[in-house]
Amino acid sequence: MIFKVRSTRTIDEVERALAESAARHRFGIVASHDLKDMLAKKGVDLAMECRVYEVCNPLQAKAVLEADGAVSTALPCRISVYGAPGEYMIATMLPTEMMKAFESPGILPVAEQVEDVITQMVKDAAGEGRQA
Repeated sequence: MIFKVRSTRTIDEVERALAESAARHRFGIVASHDLKDMLAKKGVDLAMECRVYEVCNPLQAKAVLEADGAVSTALPCRISVYGAPGEYMIATMLPTEMMKAFESPGILPVAEQVEDVITQMVKDAAGEGRQA
């Protein structure tokens, strides 16, 4: 249900590569959350770095929302980067698995397309490029 890849890039390099990959695939990063910083502002120390990026392709989002408005509970897609310098994990929930919670068969083809792109974006951010 979760796709994840290790990276030795810095967290800022991962962020830049993710933004570039998203743009190439006609996705946008609509929001980002630095959970370490967010928790620190509440007086809670998180030992690891953790950033979450919300990504979306508007045309694909429109297609699944029109098929089933409840899909809005799973949008936008999220990609997280967590760990420490020298070894970060980049992870995302697989859209095809999430869409199984909805009873709209028409959304599965869109979820498959999104999944192909999201997993490639994770690989690109990690520095792996396209895998054979």
